[in-house]
Amino acid sequence: MIRRLPPIIALATSLALLGTLSAAIKLPSIVSDGMILQRDTSLNVWGWADPSEEVAISFRSKTYTTQANAEGDWSLSIPPLEAGGPDNMEISGSNQITLSDVLVGDVWLASGQSNMTHMFNRWTEEYAEEIAASKNSEIRQFQVPTKSVLTGPQDDFPGLQWKQANPQNLLNFTVVGYAFAKNLHDKYGVPQGIIMSAVGGTRIESWTSEEGFKDFPNQLEIIAKNKDSDNVDRINAEAKADRDANPGPASIKLGDDSESKWYDPAYEPSNWKPYSIPGYWEHQGLRNLDGVVWFRREIEVPDSMLGTEAVIKLGRIRNADDVYVNGQRVGGWGYEYPQRTYTIPANLLKAGKNLIVVRVANQWGNGGFIPDKPYQLEANSQVVDLTGPWHYKVGEVYRPNPYKYKQGINAQSQPTSLYNAMIAPFTQYGIRGILWYQGESNAGDPAAYAKLLPNLVQDWRSQFGSDEIDFYIAQLPNYMDVDYLPPAESGWAAMREAQMDTALNTPHVATSVNVDLGEWNDIHPGGKWTVGERLALHAMKLSYGSDIVASGPLFESQEIKDGQIELSFNSVGSGLTSTNGETLAHFAIAGANKNFVWANAKIEGDKVLVWSGEVSKPQYVRYAWADNPDFANLGNKEGLPAAPFRTDD
Repeated sequence: MIRRLPPIIALATSLALLGTLSAAIKLPSIVSDGMILQRDTSLNVWGWADPSEEVAISFRSKTYTTQANAEGDWSLSIPPLEAGGPDNMEISGSNQITLSDVLVGDVWLASGQSNMTHMFNRWTEEYAEEIAASKNSEIRQFQVPTKSVLTGPQDDFPGLQWKQANPQNLLNFTVVGYAFAKNLHDKYGVPQGIIMSAVGGTRIESWTSEEGFKDFPNQLEIIAKNKDSDNVDRINAEAKADRDANPGPASIKLGDDSESKWYDPAYEPSNWKPYSIPGYWEHQGLRNLDGVVWFRREIEVPDSMLGTEAVIKLGRIRNADDVYVNGQRVGGWGYEYPQRTYTIPANLLKAGKNLIVVRVANQWGNGGFIPDKPYQLEANSQVVDLTGPWHYKVGEVYRPNPYKYKQGINAQSQPTSLYNAMIAPFTQYGIRGILWYQGESNAGDPAAYAKLLPNLVQDWRSQFGSDEIDFYIAQLPNYMDVDYLPPAESGWAAMREAQMDTALNTPHVATSVNVDLGEWNDIHPGGKWTVGERLALHAMKLSYGSDIVASGPLFESQEIKDGQIELSFNSVGSGLTSTNGETLAHFAIAGANKNFVWANAKIEGDKVLVWSGEVSKPQYVRYAWADNPDFANLGNKEGLPAAPFRTDD
């Protein structure tokens, strides 16, 4: 079992120049060259040494001393520091470590799932100007690698470094976290550090500590079982053996694509059928098909687009793809979420006809090309449109497999696993606050999330040793199909409610509203810079005390008057408004039976009146209560959208 020091607010430095002898002082990876330390709070430096070894730290002309305990653990408290730097820090005992380029400022933990993990390397075109202008030694990121541990909290993740913002490093910075930090640095001039510890597709339970589940006995039972590594290994071995022994029915091959190489320009196509891209093949005459479908199209490329690298954009594809241009593979992904943007070498395109072939493999749901995404070829500032007529041929059909396989244990999805490996090692490091963008993976059970999210806030504050750590939540944006019928139940709306309720009922917590930033067909929408900006507004108000409007309108109360409901809001700023200039929309009203119908709504001062001729005795209102309330348009004049709400819960 790896030793753990008790949670304390802490200072940081790095593994650089660590010796290999047992007598050498060692530091956690986060305590390293280029680190940013949290200002204005008592800090602790910690590490490991020989039992009873004397340790001294010199920083900003002051020296602090301590002694390692019998196990070789040591920690040393340093009084609050003012923002500034860079400075060097000397740590000495039997060896000496010099940490250079140390800044003091504000440090933020950026955590959650995939929308927090999205880095600039996924959005180079959208944020080209920000990337080019990003050289700033006072904004830095410490990126924690993905790892899960079931046996208990770890004490380090060796070999990592703090990175300064610049056009090269920024490609691996979280977009949301950097936008947040840059907005704060631009306004206050204080160094900003980001600890990026997030993993796509993960549940909140994985990020919560064992201590945080003291009121969740079912989770504690799972945690206790998972600590038995032999048992976990046995279950996973049995599951693998079951899969190996029952591979399922063989697929049906409908064409010899391996021998004839359907992507080869020399191949003569026969019996290929028309297809329109974008679109799913289930919507174009292919019924219940899970398998492999090939698509081909010949395009004319003018001479003016030759002689340079080109880019082919194929939107998003469900699920896996391989893309060939003139017989050469130029790219592919094994799952649906990445944007398909592939580089074509300068010598591959030719004047006249060029062949594009795409192999798509899909194992469940609709297969094909997701609509409302870019499908085009680009070179020399010119564009060839790739939407419209293609041809397809089915290469393989996957047969349904009714066999129920034994389930293994996926460590990443288990309670505490990510906390143990990716949070616990730096809970002694001083931080100002936390950015949390997560919830998509818990959207199937919003009632449970309504308990788990405030519990996580309390747990992490306990682990980091302060009840006053600010916690900023990015509310889930709009997603999935737009429903034009009056709102009924919505898992994503209930998740947004849980996120907002956590903020309204927990001190030092705020939730940014992003219900206008989503995309119906993409769980990873663009607009991440705006998410970071809106989180920064809350930090300006709550963490920095600036007198600003940080939020759009928040529902406060309702009053029933003469067959209408009058809604009151706070955070109206300079006044309520329609964000798109149209009549207010996505308000629904109901009587005691809770049968909601669309309502009329209008702004009167700082209030909104809601009514419907179909409901003579209204009692309840819902606003933007849907997975994707695309036409909701209430906001304030500061340009911030109103938070979705309901009065009937």
